[in-house]
Amino acid sequence: MYHKILLPVDLNEESSWSKALPTAIELCQTFDASLHVVTVLPDFKMPMVGAYFPKDFSKKAHEAVKDAQHAFIEQHVPETINTQSVIVDGSPWEAIIKVAKQLDIDLIVMASHTKRKFVDYVLGPNAEHVVHHAKMSVMIVR
Repeated sequence: MYHKILLPVDLNEESSWSKALPTAIELCQTFDASLHVVTVLPDFKMPMVGAYFPKDFSKKAHEAVKDAQHAFIEQHVPETINTQSVIVDGSPWEAIIKVAKQLDIDLIVMASHTKRKFVDYVLGPNAEHVVHHAKMSVMIVR
């Protein structure tokens, strides 16, 4: 049923993956699907943002996140699951949808975890946007 599953994670926020990861792993094992772990970084190249950081900051940030994400995958994902590490820049929900389209993802599995306003208590701002704008199936894990 599913061949490619995308799991967005914020490596600094355990609630972004602690419940969603076991679900994604179980689905990958059940359907022999590949897992695509995506982390979204702010777009440091934007003129308004980039002016406040050293020139090579974005490159160093990507390298640090790449290393951290590989360690995360090694620690939390069984070796039997074909896993891809993906790091992108931009708005979280837009980047998640863009990567899902580029990789031809069948299912996005993500947690709802951010609580800033009433609607966020129900779903979470990024999860809400992904659910409303994604063309593929989205599973929200609470």
